[in-house]
Amino acid sequence: MARRWMLAVLFALVGLAMAARQVSTGSPGAGVALGLVFALLAVAVSPLVFPRSLAAAEAQRRSAADGRPIVYWRPGCQYCLRLRLRLGAQAHRVHWVDIWRDPDGAAAVRAITGGDETVPTVVVAGRPHVNPDPGWLRRQLA
Repeated sequence: MARRWMLAVLFALVGLAMAARQVSTGSPGAGVALGLVFALLAVAVSPLVFPRSLAAAEAQRRSAADGRPIVYWRPGCQYCLRLRLRLGAQAHRVHWVDIWRDPDGAAAVRAITGGDETVPTVVVAGRPHVNPDPGWLRRQLA
């Protein structure tokens, strides 16, 4: 659980330290600006910007029933964040599995990628796609 939040906490702490330094040197405006930038970065790399994750088995069961894709992801992954942002409101039409939270999800990704935990890995209609173009996935959801 702690590993999922490590990068976000690191951004928040660095931002807090840099903002405090700016304020202490007489630049409160710069301190506030730095604090906000690092707070936004912390949120962006945290699990908060992703829809609620499911266990891999539950995602596979739901995908078999409703035909929706499964996206295996992990917090802090810039490609996962890019995919999530490009999907926009359609992100809720996908089953998300956090591989750092679910060992079975990590094992599924390793089986697909030949032993690596390369994410995002998307499974559409039983066919895996490693780091697909977000536009392609949007078209699959249409």
